[in-house]
Amino acid sequence: MLKKFALLSALIVLPSSLVAECVVLLHGLGRLSNSMSELETKLAPAGYAVANIMYPSRSQPIDVLAIDAIGRGLAQCRRESSGKIHFITHSLGGILLRYYLTDNTIDELGRVVMLGPPNQGSKIVDGLLPIPGFGFIGGPAGVALGTGEGSIIDSLGPVEFDLGIIAGSTNINPLEFLFIAGPSDSIVSIESTKVQGMNAHRVLPVTHTFMMRNNEVIEEAIHYLKTGSFISEPVDE
Repeated sequence: MLKKFALLSALIVLPSSLVAECVVLLHGLGRLSNSMSELETKLAPAGYAVANIMYPSRSQPIDVLAIDAIGRGLAQCRRESSGKIHFITHSLGGILLRYYLTDNTIDELGRVVMLGPPNQGSKIVDGLLPIPGFGFIGGPAGVALGTGEGSIIDSLGPVEFDLGIIAGSTNINPLEFLFIAGPSDSIVSIESTKVQGMNAHRVLPVTHTFMMRNNEVIEEAIHYLKTGSFISEPVDE
């Protein structure tokens, strides 16, 4: 009788650890994985396994970071899930994924939500490049986020995966007007977040630095992973 009960328990418990879909979280430049902790906390009760990846964003170039961070994220998801693998990225994290997918495929790839991605490059980086010391502060990945012709950003091309983008429209940067034309999240303009091939684009009143901790952003991101659309009608500015 005990053996039958143990077998029944195994049949009930084991599949639950294998069928859940997984989400890879990729933080932005100069941040740590704990910047994505609110997302991690709320994805679990939504039914997802989570791989919240830490990577050295200021010490390696984009090509090295992409292979390392995404490779580790995929490996963790494949250990914990047998379903689709989704991504939620912040800022630079989105560029790493785009770069990775130019030469690699992810068979289990589901949906992607990018938060404040500099998909067209960053005008702020362009303005800061001539300033001594910026290369040290931003690192090779930060320097590569400029808008110049021939840059890594310029070479990525349209996306060919299911992508929803959330852009911020709240500016708290008093010097933003020196670098960015049009509304922005203080670091990345709304227009710069867009990319050819995206499926949906949503603008919310949040800043670049804290958008990934915002409850509305998190709710919209999870809704997109589940449905392929945002909760509200997309609003572009």
